[in-house]
Amino acid sequence: MAPDLWAHGLGGAKDLPISRELAVAGAVAALVISFTVLAVAWRSPRYDAASSGRPAPAWLQSLVAAPAYRWAAKVLGLLLLGYAAVAAVLGQDLVINPIFGMFYVLVWVGLVPLSLLLGPVWRAVSPLRTIVELIARATGSDPERGIYDYPARLGYWPAALGLYAFVWLELVHPHSTELGTLRLWLAVYLAVMLAGGTLFGTRFLARADPFEVYSTLVAHLSVWGRRGDVLVLRSPLANLDSVVARPGLVGVVGVLFGSTAFDSFRESPMWLRHVQGSEISGTVWNNLALLAFCAGVTAVLVVATMATGVGSGTARSALPDLFAHSMVPIIVGYIVAHYLSYLVEYGQTTLIQMSDPLSRGDNWLGTADWSVNYWLSYHPTLLANIKVAGVVIGHILGVVAAHDRAIRLLPARHQLTGQLPLLVAMVAFTAGGLYLLFAS
Repeated sequence: MAPDLWAHGLGGAKDLPISRELAVAGAVAALVISFTVLAVAWRSPRYDAASSGRPAPAWLQSLVAAPAYRWAAKVLGLLLLGYAAVAAVLGQDLVINPIFGMFYVLVWVGLVPLSLLLGPVWRAVSPLRTIVELIARATGSDPERGIYDYPARLGYWPAALGLYAFVWLELVHPHSTELGTLRLWLAVYLAVMLAGGTLFGTRFLARADPFEVYSTLVAHLSVWGRRGDVLVLRSPLANLDSVVARPGLVGVVGVLFGSTAFDSFRESPMWLRHVQGSEISGTVWNNLALLAFCAGVTAVLVVATMATGVGSGTARSALPDLFAHSMVPIIVGYIVAHYLSYLVEYGQTTLIQMSDPLSRGDNWLGTADWSVNYWLSYHPTLLANIKVAGVVIGHILGVVAAHDRAIRLLPARHQLTGQLPLLVAMVAFTAGGLYLLFAS
């Protein structure tokens, strides 16, 4: 794998010129102080998806609702799919093939800032949705419902499995930057999504497409929301409260958070020494570690949230999914901390490579002569502060979201003590995440 791809733009401890102990202690203190302030000043729920937010300006409502606008987004998605297909099918098996950067950088990491700024962008441009809708029109079926009803009990579990398949490919598979491997993964992904979309409609994509679920979750931290068919402007935390708790949501956030933590862990000197000194293959160890991180994070969330529901009147088994939304700002914070320089710098490289999808010296997009700006890496103190701030702010927002949900669900006598297990879990995530950030 090319160094720029597996390094993920991180220099680890060498680009974090601040004290690890000070950062961890400060982050934990900020988390505990935040909880204390909330316990005193925040006694009743403040977020209600049914009434929060104010309607967007009329001109913007009309623009977003216009068929021409929606089809422009769909055509853009189809064009990007076609361009990616040219690179994947006709391009050469070289690490400079832009399909790798388009898939691992622009889609996977780039979806985060795009969704934060624009809302559920993948849902708008998804070529899979467009193809499923066209098939439904041709067959006379309902594009949203398809031929069969999507089983409610499945919820987001297919998306959790798809997300795990992606992070396994990116982080563990030894041949993740070989064109044949990527072609096979994409072929299976497209086949499963299109078959599911044809049978169950676009509702299947909303629950099972890993990239759509990922983008839509992150988009709930944007200021753009929906109240019925009305586009509204909300505070990010009020928008986050509108996440619908369905089965498997805790699995989705567990995979997203656990895989990001594993990505830091696998570059730590301790893990590298262990793998290199073992008689067992590094691929086996990394497979086990990725599974352990994702399953471990999910298990901690399940235990902490179920312990939260003392006397709540809500089924304990429902609590993990009801509180899972509070992990979204934490996930975004870790993605900022872990992938910021990777996105900025390798993202530029990808835009340069996209002008030459066949790797023969072409300049289709006029970007081949661009050069990569490494300004961010040349300012390590700024980069360190952004990374630590991302983790800390993400956890504080997570505490706020969990607190508001807890005081809505828990009886008055348990509204504070009932939150303690989840607070302990978040403190552990904060300390562990910063430790891994410095250790990698």
